[in-house]
Amino acid sequence: MEQYEPDSLSAAQVAAMRRSMTHGRGALTRRSMLRASGVGALAIGGLGTLSACGIPPAKREGDAPASDDHSAKEKQISFSNWTEYMDVSEDEKSRPSLEAFTKRTGIKVKYTEDINDNVEFFGKIKPQLAAGQDTGRDLICVTDWLAARLIRLGWAQKLDPSNLPNAFANLSSQFRSPDWDPGRAYSYPWTGISTVIAYNAKATGGRKVETVTQLLEDPALKGKVGFLSEMRDSIGMTLIDMGKDPGKFTDDDFDATVARIQKAVDKKQIRRFTGNDYTSDLSKGDLAACLAWAGDVIQLQADNPDIKFVIPEAGYITSSDNLLVPAKARHKTNAEKLIDYYYEPPVAAELAAYINYVCPVEGVREELAKIDESMASNTLILPDKAMAAKSRAFRSLSGKEETAYEEKFAKLIGA
Repeated sequence: MEQYEPDSLSAAQVAAMRRSMTHGRGALTRRSMLRASGVGALAIGGLGTLSACGIPPAKREGDAPASDDHSAKEKQISFSNWTEYMDVSEDEKSRPSLEAFTKRTGIKVKYTEDINDNVEFFGKIKPQLAAGQDTGRDLICVTDWLAARLIRLGWAQKLDPSNLPNAFANLSSQFRSPDWDPGRAYSYPWTGISTVIAYNAKATGGRKVETVTQLLEDPALKGKVGFLSEMRDSIGMTLIDMGKDPGKFTDDDFDATVARIQKAVDKKQIRRFTGNDYTSDLSKGDLAACLAWAGDVIQLQADNPDIKFVIPEAGYITSSDNLLVPAKARHKTNAEKLIDYYYEPPVAAELAAYINYVCPVEGVREELAKIDESMASNTLILPDKAMAAKSRAFRSLSGKEETAYEEKFAKLIGA
């Protein structure tokens, strides 16, 4: 079993995690708002390889209309991101990696952390995109299900590979070809987000919880199990446990998975379905074990050494946040240069050391070790080959499927 022990955290990591919880960075705020909205995230692709040509275009209603690129004359970029999703200096007055980019290229970055929720942000930019207008943003970071929608609607610009040599070369194989953007023609991942099994060793009496089957069936855990209110995580993890591929499942597979979870609900094995609020119950021991997001677990371990996590042997669900250039953006080339910059290993390491999510950049381990050796060995930040091989994609859904599946899942969880 892949298990990360809290005693391997460095003092620097613990300090960073405590700071993150104080300032609301990452999972404890950003993911909670996303998940609590009830909006699913399409998982990233598996281990497909990227070829230089012959990649079919993503399914979409139409390419983004061509826009005049003012990059050469206007050395600037407007970048919208999630709250506290960028490295900052110790005095919190500067953003070192962005400043270094500007110093090197002369391109000034207007960086705004104005994304608090995918649905809210989509509502903010939809009227302009639908009207064929510039949103005022050259680069945005959105979760994969929304990235897929923007591409499908023709509201994201196709990227120029000639401006992305580092991204093309250094993108981790785990992230290379999601079914919603084959070959990464329109997007590149900012971070990956892993769904794992977490447990409170004190609440389980020291027993390990290593499978979804244990969560659903172990009498010792009855009434102390948590599942997630996010459909793709709970259904996806259960599909994997049943030997099904969440990237290829059928309607019958989905119904069988719902029935299996329903059985655990009826027997009161599952205490409740949660958004990010499982963290408090898990830490206190009210939940002995649950499905969890790895970013939360790392932060919980900083305060509670009883919190453990396991990557099931059968596999796990992964999602991602992604960089896209919106239709009609004025500075596409400059935006592509910024994307490529964050795929340079030293820069990627600097970012990963701050935000502690899965880094999608190959070759970053040595650079991260220079900052903190324990981070470089943390498989939740840098999945090793064994962990990457276990990652699974929850396939894209048609509008009809999404409506039907969400209705069935809402009934299951009592939403």
